[in-house]
Amino acid sequence: MSDSFHRRPLPPSLVALAGDEGRRLFTEALAAGTMNGYFAVAEQFQTQAEPAYCGLTSLVIALNSLGVDPGRRWKGPWRWFSEELLDCCVPLVQVKERGVTLDEVGCLARCNGARAEVWRADRHDVGALRSAIEQAARGSEGPRLLVSYARLALEQTGAGHFSPVAGYHAGRDLALVLDVARFKYPPHWVAIERLFAATAVVDPATGRSRGWLTVTRAPLAATVALQLRCDRLSWTDVVAAVAAGQAAVAVAAAAPGGASLASVTRAWLSGVRTLAQAVGFRDLTEAEVIARRDAVRGEVVASRAAALAG
Repeated sequence: MSDSFHRRPLPPSLVALAGDEGRRLFTEALAAGTMNGYFAVAEQFQTQAEPAYCGLTSLVIALNSLGVDPGRRWKGPWRWFSEELLDCCVPLVQVKERGVTLDEVGCLARCNGARAEVWRADRHDVGALRSAIEQAARGSEGPRLLVSYARLALEQTGAGHFSPVAGYHAGRDLALVLDVARFKYPPHWVAIERLFAATAVVDPATGRSRGWLTVTRAPLAATVALQLRCDRLSWTDVVAAVAAGQAAVAVAAAAPGGASLASVTRAWLSGVRTLAQAVGFRDLTEAEVIARRDAVRGEVVASRAAALAG
């Protein structure tokens, strides 16, 4: 079958986890306390469902390993994260064609109940990556670390890729990458200097360097504004519907007895649209999310008060 492939050989510079050396490194790191995060991540480790779903699958692993409740059904009565539930920032049809960027994975993490911090290699040094890897490796409850890197910089075939990092060997300065393209490469140890160089490669989709993402469970206060339930539409559809719905709100405002309801509706929809657009196109800190949530609430409360006074 010349038009298909079954796996790729791991480059000599990388150490397969399942090999003798890989297992020895695992044992040494476990004794040193830098494999604590491995078990929760390995429990949820899975193969990406589509060739371009590496970012989605990496995030699914992180969210499920952190015990984040998606708040909506996966199948049957079960609430569980899978790639098809991650549709609040980029339509899945687009992800299937071109994948996701580092910022988009951060957006997806935030709008699904997690706190995410994006780190770019052109703004941080290898020490920052090493520190993030060690923190994730030592913490069984989080954070989780996802890396966005260029495969060619690791002598692998392909272009940009995402995968979780689940371990750290301090003595050899190695990170354990659980490659979500398991049909291609097995889990492997890689030198952190080399991994950092791979994250520094510019992503042609954004014109910026790649990097890494730390994901933790978010406190309830930071996620209330992002937990609006939407079972049948993607958030992209919601934003489009909000824009189209402004005309309908104006008509309602002109109807007898409709002004009070319309003022409340208009304030709420405007706030949701602003929030959705902001989350979709740039990173928001926790403080900004809380401030935006409070601003939306303030608008609605003020509108309701005005309606009652009228």
